[in-house]
Amino acid sequence: MSDPAPEQAPPEQALGPEHTPTGHADVDALLARLAEVDRLAADGHAEVYEDVHRGLRETLTALDAGPSAPTPYDNRS
Repeated sequence: MSDPAPEQAPPEQALGPEHTPTGHADVDALLARLAEVDRLAADGHAEVYEDVHRGLRETLTALDAGPSAPTPYDNRS
């Protein structure tokens, strides 16, 4: 029987990529979420990446649909 894996400490060096603002508030908010991985152990990164990817896909889909289709990230507080 193997010992349980030790709990991973957050990285000492920032992993979240720097990004240039896009001018689209929803996209910028999603990209800013990538910085969250700096505070998480590696096993928590996938959830953040998947959420950001999902949000970016929804935003692009809404743009394809036209200006009348709000994204789920519009009017967030």
